[in-house]
Amino acid sequence: MYKIKLNHKNIKMSKSSNTIVGLLAGTVIGATLGILFAPDKGLVTRQKISDEAIAAKDKLAEKASELKDQVSSSVSDSKESLDTQIENVVSNVSHKAEDVISTLEKKLKDLKEKSKKLQKTA
Repeated sequence: MYKIKLNHKNIKMSKSSNTIVGLLAGTVIGATLGILFAPDKGLVTRQKISDEAIAAKDKLAEKASELKDQVSSSVSDSKESLDTQIENVVSNVSHKAEDVISTLEKKLKDLKEKSKKLQKTA
């Protein structure tokens, strides 16, 4: 029986993405609360909130792109590993098939010889 080993990158990726989302959410909440409690005019406060929202959106897009690249790399590595393991299994099965065929050919040869001997004695 063949066993295929899988990497634990999926679990690390999940923890990493949760950490990134948490940091971004904390940043946005903290910046928003800081702006709301700062003593500024409404127009200035709205502009600061808008600027912070745009900055957070840009950060989120950047982190999402990084996460996508990490996932893509992880999937590619796993695919290559799986392809290698499949090639090994196919190669091993091919060798086993050749062994079975050669064993069967020897048995057939032995049976033919026994059959000839039995026909001569009969």
